[in-house]
Amino acid sequence: MPRTPEENDRIRQLSKQNIRAAAMELFVKQGYYATPISQVAKQAGISKGLLYNYYKGKEELLAEMVEARIKEVVDVMEGAEAFDKPSEQLKYIIEGAINTIHQNPEVHRFYLHLQTQPEADEELIKYSKLLIQENARMFEVQCRIFERMGVEEPRSRSLYFSSVLQGVMLMISTYPKNVPIEEMKKQVIKQFCTDL
Repeated sequence: MPRTPEENDRIRQLSKQNIRAAAMELFVKQGYYATPISQVAKQAGISKGLLYNYYKGKEELLAEMVEARIKEVVDVMEGAEAFDKPSEQLKYIIEGAINTIHQNPEVHRFYLHLQTQPEADEELIKYSKLLIQENARMFEVQCRIFERMGVEEPRSRSLYFSSVLQGVMLMISTYPKNVPIEEMKKQVIKQFCTDL
């Protein structure tokens, strides 16, 4: 019995996920430029030719990885909007960010590295800028949350909040086994979610 279009699409998406996971593992270990597309295919357990059925090349693969990362951030922000109270929205953002980093610390390190590319790197700088734009959009959402909380200087509070959260995320991604995750979440929630 032939497969349905839905089944073909599901198989295609699973294959692409597998390729992205293999690429991420190699990009984290070796770097983007030091990883040939043939090695990504081998790591994914497929032929180079089959990989080209899914992606035109390494840059298209990276572009889709960055899009997936941005979607993760958007999903957290949209999930936060489902809560009525601003403090609950912040709590959701804190838990979502910390849990995601705790599950995949090396992924955070990769995207942090990508965000700090030199301006002269024409191939990677566009992806760096996309991630930075998404972070700026997230910052504005946080500003509105702090405004709703009645904070005197919501932009300053949002900047401080982002700095603390990014610092915790960096510590988790750098020392994943040594950071007390639940304690860190409690501390950040206590500091910023004052009306809980």
